[in-house]
Amino acid sequence: MLRWTIIFLIVAIIAAIFGFGGIAAGAASIAKILFYIFLVLFIIGLIMRLAKR
Repeated sequence: MLRWTIIFLIVAIIAAIFGFGGIAAGAASIAKILFYIFLVLFIIGLIMRLAKR
């Protein structure tokens, strides 16, 4: 999932460079949502691993 976040972030940066504001904003918001989902899943996994010990 972190891989998709990086891909959308790169798409947003490239779109912003070429002046496609709407596409850049959309890709950046998708990247942000995916990053937060990844972060939540990472924390849940970390807590589950610590609880297993």
